[in-house]
Amino acid sequence: MNLNKIKIAIQGVAGSFHEQAACNYFNSNDLNIIYCDTFDQVFNLVSKKNHLGVIAIENTVAGSILPNYRSLQENNFNILGETYMRIEQHLMTFPGNKIEKIKEISSHPMALRQCQKFLNNHPKIKSVEKEDTAKSAAIIEENKLTNAAAIASEMAAEIYNLEIIERGIETNKKNFTRFLIISSDKKVIKADFNKASICFTIDHSIGSLAKVLTFLSERNLNLTKIQSNPRLGKEWEYFFYVDLLFKDMNTYLNSMTKLKTMVGELILLGTYKDGIKNKL
Repeated sequence: MNLNKIKIAIQGVAGSFHEQAACNYFNSNDLNIIYCDTFDQVFNLVSKKNHLGVIAIENTVAGSILPNYRSLQENNFNILGETYMRIEQHLMTFPGNKIEKIKEISSHPMALRQCQKFLNNHPKIKSVEKEDTAKSAAIIEENKLTNAAAIASEMAAEIYNLEIIERGIETNKKNFTRFLIISSDKKVIKADFNKASICFTIDHSIGSLAKVLTFLSERNLNLTKIQSNPRLGKEWEYFFYVDLLFKDMNTYLNSMTKLKTMVGELILLGTYKDGIKNKL
């Protein structure tokens, strides 16, 4: 893949966790990043040729990002790969500032929740929600806010010339986010791929979901995640999103052929190589 010709769309600004995830996955700090305010803008760009996207899909503390699951399915995007990243939240402000001078702390709502214990220990400081962690840091630098601090990544502190005055303020240190690399183009399946993401619907007959799960188990397909999401326009009907690990590609492909006859609708969201899960 020629990264010089590929534009990579992410939600957030320079220094965001999405940018870090993109750099980690492609093993490069010299990427053609397109910064977007919202995930919808990311999906719109990914629908164009020569655009990839990097999106968060789940977090070990906050759970799944359900709208992103629906967008993957509705836009018929292809998952090219995944990367896992430990999320370390740092408190940053203008160099030389002390926490006693801080009157407000801004960040993305999820980041604020992840640092709730720290914030509770400073009840006089106001928490302010922003659309992005790194953008909170950028606003402080751009507007020279000497009485404000942001919760963001170390990369953001470096980019916006801020000083980290408290490191690792996230409450749960085992705070990881899984990111997906997505494309509008369907990719040729490679022999070393060992993971797949699929989406299906089933009827309301007794044991219908159990039959599907039993079938997958019997085919030695290791179910690593299952997530339900309401089916829009169909009351009390759901899409089931499933991640599978497999050892044999032919077994996986043959199983999907059989599975089509067992479910109402089957969508293959992507086949790719299992990402490395970083450890503390």
